[in-house]
Amino acid sequence: MSNRIDYDKASSAGFEAFGGVHLYLQNCSVPKELTYLVYLRVLQINGCAYCIDMHSRDLLKLDVAVNKLVLVPVWREAGEVFCERVALAWAETITCVAETHVPDADYEAAAAEFGDEELADLTYAIGLMNAFNRFGIAFRTLPAAGTRA
Repeated sequence: MSNRIDYDKASSAGFEAFGGVHLYLQNCSVPKELTYLVYLRVLQINGCAYCIDMHSRDLLKLDVAVNKLVLVPVWREAGEVFCERVALAWAETITCVAETHVPDADYEAAAAEFGDEELADLTYAIGLMNAFNRFGIAFRTLPAAGTRA
């Protein structure tokens, strides 16, 4: 498999606009580790190898234990490993919006855990990663791990 187009070069202004949201999220109301864990869960649901590779590395740089990273796909069954359960559930319901339609119970759980700004920022993060996944998957962007000789 190879890249179809280099979308960030093909439409640099569009890529910069997405980059502006990403920069905002780097310093928003949601802690970086939580943001990156949510990114990872979104990426796993969507199956974007490039983004999973990139954001797994980001989490490792933040000293998140490998034992925790490998359990993200099964966070519900991982017991007390995850204190981020509400955020991960919110990421799943938003990412699968066509199926879930974001039930009131999911919103109420997230709203009870996060203030308005945090919930909005968390939802921006989820939306951004879902959008980036569409580019990565559509244009077959290869993960760094798959491009090494």
